[in-house]
Amino acid sequence: MKALSKCLAGGRTAWLLAAIVAVCAAVPVNAQEAGEAVAYLPQGTADILWLLLAGFLVFFMQAGFAMVETGLTRAKNASNIMMKNLMDFSIGAIAFWAIGYALMYGGNGGSFLGWDKDLLFLGSLTDGQDMTGSASWFFQVVFAATAATIVSGAMAERTHFVAYCFYSLLISALLYPTTGHWIWGGGWLGSMNMRDFAGSTVVHSVGAWAALAGCILIGPRKGKYGKDGRVNVIPGHNMPLAALGVFILWFGWFGFNPGSTLVLVDGISHVAITTALAASAGAIGAMLTTWVKFRKPDLSMTLNGTLAGLVAITAPCASVSTGSAVVIGLVAGVLVVFSCLVIEHKFKIDDPVGAISVHGVNGAWGTLAVGLFGQRSIDILYWGEDTAITDGVFFGGGFHQLGVQALGVVSVFAFVAVVAFAMFALLKYTVRLRVSEEEEALGLDLSEHGNEAYPDFLSESEHAK
Repeated sequence: MKALSKCLAGGRTAWLLAAIVAVCAAVPVNAQEAGEAVAYLPQGTADILWLLLAGFLVFFMQAGFAMVETGLTRAKNASNIMMKNLMDFSIGAIAFWAIGYALMYGGNGGSFLGWDKDLLFLGSLTDGQDMTGSASWFFQVVFAATAATIVSGAMAERTHFVAYCFYSLLISALLYPTTGHWIWGGGWLGSMNMRDFAGSTVVHSVGAWAALAGCILIGPRKGKYGKDGRVNVIPGHNMPLAALGVFILWFGWFGFNPGSTLVLVDGISHVAITTALAASAGAIGAMLTTWVKFRKPDLSMTLNGTLAGLVAITAPCASVSTGSAVVIGLVAGVLVVFSCLVIEHKFKIDDPVGAISVHGVNGAWGTLAVGLFGQRSIDILYWGEDTAITDGVFFGGGFHQLGVQALGVVSVFAFVAVVAFAMFALLKYTVRLRVSEEEEALGLDLSEHGNEAYPDFLSESEHAK
């Protein structure tokens, strides 16, 4: 203000006013002019920018998974969780670069598996001529890493690190590309018009069904079940860290779902809204369910309810109304609580973070929800008037779309479960799938990596041991 007064007092008023007018004249005064100002950015460039930005957000989800899994497990395994999440992306990116992308999007293969030798090591995408293809690869590789990292939490605290690295390589090189080709890459399910907009099945269920196979083969953690079959609670060591991870994942999901438009279109806003509403409804559904069942609202289950809502809306986010998104999220929040209890108590499968229920059960629920709540009038915003999707059961479209969605769910489950079970069985009898009882008791941080996440937690006498 003093500088302004000086200018006015010094007789420079006319020059100052002229400068202000010039600046204001350069700024758009209404929405139409603002739109014209940004219209100079070519659509192709805008699409590449959008894909990369969305990919950056999805990449940040790796940090969210690491925080959730670490917080819900014990302190003595925190470094091991971090290592596995780091390797999921590092190994997965190399595998997807070398062969995974060629198997997923190669047009020279069949309806079951793609193939294009020119896409091996991204040869045809890295010659400086196809920037859109390069952006597409980047967006897909972060999805592959998401599918891979789901397993690390489910098999936490007892998996041999070397075996896990082999698994991470296989899922990014074969499992994810194969199912991705079926639905997104021109394969047989996509030709039947199965709709999985952002990957409830392609990404989340693939990781979860692999996790289920691994959990069955590796067995529960020591002390999880008593001799009489009683379930013992093994609490996580840091709930604030787990909550931070969920907020990071929720933030990253705004790249995951809206980014799956693949181009910069007006419908992005609708996808963002359905994503936010389903997550919120999932949190509320899980909170109320635990409040009624346990007499108190449980934080860990509510956090998983949020993630369950996000997973469930991932397939139908661009095909359902905002009201339907709320219903889908609420059901997911209730479903994840009972699924976790059934898997843990009835089937005696030890999943420390509830990954199978969050990503598998609710991945299936979200995929089926397209056939129940999908609306063609919404879907055409992204696929055009020639979209082949039919209205869902609740909107008078009959059971055709629901049948296609169910076929996709069952087919992906069968393929991933069988291949993953064979893979983990092979690892069990070769490089060793599970650590020894002594290593598990000591903690994988020390036994597998020779360091600790929280060295100051131990007394001097414990360090001396």
